[in-house]
Amino acid sequence: MYLHAGNNKNIREKDIIAIFDADNATISSVTRKYLSEAERKNLVISAKDEIPKSFILYRENGKYMICFSQISTSALIGRTIVGI
Repeated sequence: MYLHAGNNKNIREKDIIAIFDADNATISSVTRKYLSEAERKNLVISAKDEIPKSFILYRENGKYMICFSQISTSALIGRTIVGI
């Protein structure tokens, strides 16, 4: 199954490691540093140009990737098999 993260971005559910609330998770300096480093390494994509509400950590081709989404964490989890 795939999770639709918004703006035609689909991620295989079995590759998803975690879904984070962008406002709460980015309070931590460790998380901000991780996101900055991932962006520097071109491992970050955005499902849309709007301010993100969440981000998804997942594996793709052996790399840990991050996808920012304008969809809330609760809505994303509700779209997954686990969320049913």
